[in-house]
Amino acid sequence: MKFMHLSDLHIGKRLNDLSLIEDQAYALDRVIELAARERVDAVLIAGDVYQKASPQAEAMTLFDSFLTRLAEKGMRVFIISGNHDSDRRISYFSKFLKKTGVFVSEAFEGMLQTVTVSDEYGPIYIHLLPFLRPTSVKRFFPDSEIHTYEDAVRAVISHSNVDQTTRNVLICHQLVTGAETCDSEEEAVGGLDNISPSAFEGFDYVALGHIHKPQRAGRDNMRYAGSLLKYSLSEKDHKKSVCILEMKEKGDLTITLHEIETLRDVREVRGEMNALLNEPYSEDYVRCVVTDELPPPDARVTLSTVFPNMIKFSIENSKTQADMDISPDNNIENKSVMDLFSEFFMLQNGGQTPSDKHLSVIEEILKEMEEQKHEAD
Repeated sequence: MKFMHLSDLHIGKRLNDLSLIEDQAYALDRVIELAARERVDAVLIAGDVYQKASPQAEAMTLFDSFLTRLAEKGMRVFIISGNHDSDRRISYFSKFLKKTGVFVSEAFEGMLQTVTVSDEYGPIYIHLLPFLRPTSVKRFFPDSEIHTYEDAVRAVISHSNVDQTTRNVLICHQLVTGAETCDSEEEAVGGLDNISPSAFEGFDYVALGHIHKPQRAGRDNMRYAGSLLKYSLSEKDHKKSVCILEMKEKGDLTITLHEIETLRDVREVRGEMNALLNEPYSEDYVRCVVTDELPPPDARVTLSTVFPNMIKFSIENSKTQADMDISPDNNIENKSVMDLFSEFFMLQNGGQTPSDKHLSVIEEILKEMEEQKHEAD
């Protein structure tokens, strides 16, 4: 059976104040073309379908169209919610969708959610594990010692009775220790969200989401597909791709990476004004770095005639260094609660950063709020 593994679509994401919905639609079209060309049997989407827990209508419409077209081509789709998603919104209509071959992780109930598919070699068990935190798991296993994300994942897997003599695929959205991160991902204070690769032993393939750079995570059959597009300047050197894996009998797995053509790139251009103005007109999302010793006062405006989607303008020379956000990112969608707290603390304390003790207190408050939320649900 042949699977396509992708993740971190972040539909509805904006880069500074620029909508990426057109870029996302173009990339998803290329995904469908690739899936059809490779005769993929099923698509695995490892979380962060949307940028926000309450996605915009245009984002939901785009994802609906994507799923419909995959289903029309006879491909099954398996989807889990990520940390940017609302698990209840993602799972809406999930029971109905099963009839069309689209399987969505439902609200977490303490166990892996498993779907069985078959090919000429027998059954393959697809296990869905939506993004979870320790508090989400501890309420199901109150007598277990669950303090970290790894404790939580190990508890769920150990209580799910996975038959390791058969073929098993796990789809999850967590941070595996050693993964190379970038500015676009959220991480817990103190690295509590790190999970050892050994926690996922016994699965024939682990389809990971959460990290935006495509990479293996501890072993070849455990991979991050990476985000479909570049979602920050820190990703400008990434080679975005999707995984296609062909699974035959147990132990026989072939993994290939396929780059996806994008409508626009995220990149940096650097040089003196005259050289930059002679660059070809480009609608890529760029950071322009001007190196003139005496740049003209209207340099940013002038360069925007060549690079209309400029997302950052910088001056770097022997006298000064200055970064200017073209459209200051006041939108909190890209910031974690801890980031917002740190910014507020610095604003109130003359630029002094919060101590580890301050951050620990906020972390405890957030955990208590999350527990209260689950109890209310």
